[in-house]
Amino acid sequence: MSWQLKERLRKIVAAEQGTMVYAPGSRRPMALVYPNTYHVGMSNLGLHIIYEQVNSRGDTACERLFLPDKKTMDEYVRTNTPLLSLENQLPLYEFPLIAFAVSFEMDYFNMINILATGKVPVLAADRQEGDPLVIIGGPCATFNPEPLADFVDACIIGEGEEVIHEFLDTYYDGLNSGLSREKLLLKLANIEGVYVPRFYRPIYDAAGIVNRYERYDGIPANVKRRYIKDLSSYPGQTVIVTADTEFRDMYLIEVARGCGRHCRFCMAGYCFRNPRVRSLTQITEAVKKAKLFQAKVGLMGAAISDYPEIDKLCQIILDQGLTMSVASLRADSLTQSLVEALASSGHKTITLAPEAGSERLRKVINKQISDEHLYQAIKAAATAGIPHVRLYIMVGLPGETDQDIEAIVGMARNIKAYMEGLGSKGLLTLSINPFIPKPFTPFQWLPMAPLEIASSRLKYIQSTLKKVKGIEILIEHPREAYIQSVLARGDRKLGSVLLTAMNNGGTKGWKQAIKIHKIDEDFYLYRTRGETEILPWDNLDMGFDMSYLLSEYRQAQAEKYTQPCVAGCKRCGVCK
Repeated sequence: MSWQLKERLRKIVAAEQGTMVYAPGSRRPMALVYPNTYHVGMSNLGLHIIYEQVNSRGDTACERLFLPDKKTMDEYVRTNTPLLSLENQLPLYEFPLIAFAVSFEMDYFNMINILATGKVPVLAADRQEGDPLVIIGGPCATFNPEPLADFVDACIIGEGEEVIHEFLDTYYDGLNSGLSREKLLLKLANIEGVYVPRFYRPIYDAAGIVNRYERYDGIPANVKRRYIKDLSSYPGQTVIVTADTEFRDMYLIEVARGCGRHCRFCMAGYCFRNPRVRSLTQITEAVKKAKLFQAKVGLMGAAISDYPEIDKLCQIILDQGLTMSVASLRADSLTQSLVEALASSGHKTITLAPEAGSERLRKVINKQISDEHLYQAIKAAATAGIPHVRLYIMVGLPGETDQDIEAIVGMARNIKAYMEGLGSKGLLTLSINPFIPKPFTPFQWLPMAPLEIASSRLKYIQSTLKKVKGIEILIEHPREAYIQSVLARGDRKLGSVLLTAMNNGGTKGWKQAIKIHKIDEDFYLYRTRGETEILPWDNLDMGFDMSYLLSEYRQAQAEKYTQPCVAGCKRCGVCK
């Protein structure tokens, strides 16, 4: 055991405010793991929320673990020290319950690495009586946990504030009753929102497509997603304040959850319906807590500018003598008051997400933002003193043509000229990524654009616009996006690939692992799924059926908009 590693963890905890530390043995231990670095994980508001919920019970001590940086990981390996928790520096394998918050596909490699470094049997099939129970939650667990099925015992489907308490109550009752691991998992599988992969075994046809699932007797045919109907019952704000995050010295406050905009590419818009907002009163109380730490207020939600009382909220924050930042903005709901509040908070860049250059393609993806909306937002920002503009763009969208790529170039040139016409010398940044079809969206059946075409279009945009002064192009490495795509819509056959890749350098070992296990990447990337095909995630129920997604896909083909959610809307079936 390395004294240096323990001391490093103690220093991290000593620099935090709000940490909950309980003496070992005073409560039942549970590990809450974010499969990335402390810097990234402590920026995740969901981690804070679950940490507080578990520790509020009185019977459980929730301790955090993160992926060590390279230097620290080398020390773990050199000293043969199992991965240690922050709060009490306990080895991961000593926790009977290990919960991962999984938000991004590329963290799957890290999750497996953490289990191995923590001396926990990596494969669920290898865990015996007395070994830890490994569960996952978060966006990736909700929309398709199948690539991780070999490594986990149970998955939380949907939002966790309520179901985590039901899970823990059932888990402790089972332990107190002396249930075997198998019988305990069977009880957990009957909690709404809990998916136990071992009880749902995929049977494949000759083409490698899921033919059916063999389900264990006594479990639900489909696992229903859990969501919080009354957000006011559960706090949604920073619990532990630390300077070492993506959002340095920022106090995060959730103003809304879910989105009713119906953007057809967005998994979160479908898997986290319906849209719900917190009361201004509740948010105001959270702002007052932020003032105690003299921290910048970070407003979190799918579209902050859609919050019904955003102007009042901005004024409340400024009246408290605080500054603010926002997670996301919509060009068509931006208000001058919001922009001025951001400017007075020191913002120099306004970030907008048209996603596509042509209005035709925006109709396909149901992004109801016009060029005029963009110009109005940019003018409002420039008037308030925010000079720089960042645009999020995707290539490889369904129905994309060369003309749509030219439209991206034209949009960039026109917006830059418009900025200069306003007297702004600001930088225009285009952040461009390949489109990834995600489960539970209208595009889930579609192939991804071929890598060579996406790469060619990205290079064309970059080479064409680099000649224009004041325009910056940021491009994610296309190859990584294609690994994400395989994992997003993958099945259990990818478990062996992930394990082999992790043992050979993570993403660097992916290509070799694919070859070793004779997996055809094209099967996952470029195959159009049949509309009646059984998909890997068909054991899960988001509250709407596939006919609704198909109708939205037909709307996309017809280049027609679908209007946002409204009160009393029954279109998708979530708000029955």
